[in-house]
Amino acid sequence: MAVVTIPQYHELMWPVLIALRKRGGSATIKEIYEQVVEDEHFSEEQQAVPTKDGRMSELEYRLHWARTHLKGIGAIQNSTRGVWSLTEKGQTITPEQMRRDTKAYRDELLRRAKQKQPSNSATDQASDDELDSWKEQLIARLLRLPPHGFERLAQRLLREAGFVYVTVLGTSGDGGIDGVGVYRLSPVSFPVYFQCKRYKGSVTAGVVRDFRGAMAGRGDKVLLITTGSFTKDAQNEASRDGAPPVELIDGDRLCDLLRDYRLGVDVRGVSSMRLSSMRRSSTSTTPPAPPRRRMPDTGASRFTNYGRGGTSERFIADRCRAVHD
Repeated sequence: MAVVTIPQYHELMWPVLIALRKRGGSATIKEIYEQVVEDEHFSEEQQAVPTKDGRMSELEYRLHWARTHLKGIGAIQNSTRGVWSLTEKGQTITPEQMRRDTKAYRDELLRRAKQKQPSNSATDQASDDELDSWKEQLIARLLRLPPHGFERLAQRLLREAGFVYVTVLGTSGDGGIDGVGVYRLSPVSFPVYFQCKRYKGSVTAGVVRDFRGAMAGRGDKVLLITTGSFTKDAQNEASRDGAPPVELIDGDRLCDLLRDYRLGVDVRGVSSMRLSSMRRSSTSTTPPAPPRRRMPDTGASRFTNYGRGGTSERFIADRCRAVHD
């Protein structure tokens, strides 16, 4: 069996810069990921390799560190909305200058780590990345839910989003279909079938094709929910011409939706109590209580696709030491 190799994070720094330039100077993490995958021709196998802790794909993890170091050298910056943009330096920096500045940045991190003196830039980055660390914690908790518990959580989420008559099938031999709900768009309504995948890595195009095949003759509105991510080929397969479209919700988007509807998440981070209560009730056949209040903008348009991480100075220094040249 061939070994799947993925470039180190410092080898992905230049592709990230190029991706931002191609996207007009700014892009979301999802857009950066898609552009790098397209430019570097990463295979589905490379995109599907999970990290050791299973919280994201290895490629997403290394792209995270590439962004962190590009920010450290002042080439890019990010907003609280998760949008990354080129700085004036990032618009003109060359590969040679980037390598020199990155080496100087790593040397400074290593020096400060040895002296145990916090670096202001590293501290700033840690604060920024903490904005996304709650998603890692939430994904880890979702991965610990039993399959039926995750399906029940999806059921509750769809109810909050405006679906009615949401039913978890929960039976073997259902062709991969985990549940169905009805979405009302006055004056019409239509059934939406959904499937839940607790993946640690990336969902491939084959999974999307299999789900669509299981839907033959049942309906043409389908939703695929995962704690992981979708490969570029999977995204293309979901919207392939001539085939019923498959709406995709990856782990990042799932976290956003759970936050928006206050399901296990509040403005301060992850609520263990809320997630634990969902897990305890996952074996009950009693439907969840109706929501007390509904968020505005509850249209089906919320279900359109799309990893991130956390950081500290010492951990950055450890990563630098591993690749120091």
